[in-house]
Amino acid sequence: MHGALSPAADALASEVPPAPQRHQSYLRVVFGRFLRQPIPVIAAVILLAIILAAVGADLVAPHDPFQTRVSRRLAAIGTSDRLLGGDELGRDVLTRLIYGGRISLTMAIVPVAIGLFIGGFLGILAGYAGGRVNMAIMRAMDVFYAFPSILLAVAIAGALGPGLVNGILALSLVFIPPIARMAESVTTQVRGYEYVVAARLSGASTVRILREHVLSNVAGPILVFSSSQVSVSIIAASGLSFLGLGVSPPLADWGLMLSALRQSIYVNPWVAALPGAMIFITSMSFNLVSDGVRKSMEVRR
Repeated sequence: MHGALSPAADALASEVPPAPQRHQSYLRVVFGRFLRQPIPVIAAVILLAIILAAVGADLVAPHDPFQTRVSRRLAAIGTSDRLLGGDELGRDVLTRLIYGGRISLTMAIVPVAIGLFIGGFLGILAGYAGGRVNMAIMRAMDVFYAFPSILLAVAIAGALGPGLVNGILALSLVFIPPIARMAESVTTQVRGYEYVVAARLSGASTVRILREHVLSNVAGPILVFSSSQVSVSIIAASGLSFLGLGVSPPLADWGLMLSALRQSIYVNPWVAALPGAMIFITSMSFNLVSDGVRKSMEVRR
């Protein structure tokens, strides 16, 4: 994640529209292009189902996520009252996967949202102001690139201690720099367009230029790049929980479930693999949807 911008990010930066868009018609075109891509659409449906199940866990989960039953300990998939088996304490794995989605998705989406807000602001400011402001902000962001992202998250979470809030804070600090770099890149490009230069020479205020000419054209690429980081965030958040730096038992979390069930992989490998499968499916779905939106936004010549 650290280092130069990825090819997808470079593509986004190069696809900044050369003039202000008519937002409603543009969004309709993007949505229409997205619907013509079957794989991203399927991924979006899967992702929507996962999110709805997590949000409505109280309604759709078949059991209490904390209810233990020794007779169902490591029950196989397809057991009468344990559709996806039982965990090491006999709790229903399906129920805990549904409830675990709440925490896992929260730890994945919230840090990226915070990174989008702070990193996007700093990147747009650096890209538009240029000069010493750009130098100061981007060199501060480069400090974070001295460490691999996952190790940085583990170090911060280890220093703060386990917990949902500390995990979110640790991951947020990791995602601010790449989003800031992306925002700075596209803003620097837009700043040189003729209509922005003309607005500046006409005496328009900086706030008005940013709102009407800059933000409207850089928001799309920044949002798409940020959405692609959610898949990375899911894996990083699950890694923190796996290492005991995320939420604490008995809360349900995919990374924590994977850590607890790893001891049972030789007894019931299919049940032990389910949390990992959820992490993989959700991460891939975010990636495919983000890639589909990026392709839908490409300017076709």
